[in-house]
Amino acid sequence: MDNLDLNRLPKHIAIIMDGNGRWAQEKGQDRLYGHFHGVQSVRNIVEAASEIGIKYLTLYAFSTENWDRPAAEVAGLMSLFVDTIAKEVPDLHKNNIKLHFIGNLSLLPDDAKAALQNATQTTANNTGLELIIALSYSSRWELIQAIKNIAEKVQTGQMQPEDIQEATLEAALSTSAFPDPELMIRTSGEYRISNFLLYQLAYAELYFTETRWPDFRKKDLIEAILDFQSRERRFGKTSLQVQTNE
Repeated sequence: MDNLDLNRLPKHIAIIMDGNGRWAQEKGQDRLYGHFHGVQSVRNIVEAASEIGIKYLTLYAFSTENWDRPAAEVAGLMSLFVDTIAKEVPDLHKNNIKLHFIGNLSLLPDDAKAALQNATQTTANNTGLELIIALSYSSRWELIQAIKNIAEKVQTGQMQPEDIQEATLEAALSTSAFPDPELMIRTSGEYRISNFLLYQLAYAELYFTETRWPDFRKKDLIEAILDFQSRERRFGKTSLQVQTNE
């Protein structure tokens, strides 16, 4: 913490929480054992992000591709999600954290839908860390939905094709209320984005770690932020332009 430059924190951090299953298998346990322990990492990292002063934190909890996993694992994940939300929302609310959910939520079972609706309503007026959970999420799905939304507006005469700008697409995304992530972290040694925020990560710094998600803690988050702060973010400019603010 002492080495962090609190004036150069990433406003928005996105995390692909990978490695629960492999962590469990390495310990001779089933995959759900890993997901259960992954919840402890979520709690720790949310608390740490809030303490450090991060404004937005997006966690990739479940992708649309994950629906193709074995039925028992999917059912166990949904049950774990519902139980976790019920247990964690009171503390999240107490700590002034605001919850959001993005993704194709229509695919969720009814009890999960009810849990996230309650979580959203309970924390709606909080003003601290904004915690965004990507659940049943796919960036390609999100982009297709955005394009359909824009196409419908063109078809009904609400806008013309020449009116479409970057801001048009950004406003149609499920993340329209949040700034783009500046730092994306993926755990467990995989070097892929895996259909996660493909548009929004265009200029994010990418950080990969071998640490499995159930072992990822505050110190690991700080190491990722320190690495972020060591990089020069040029956005297409030269180093000289960045240094002289030209």
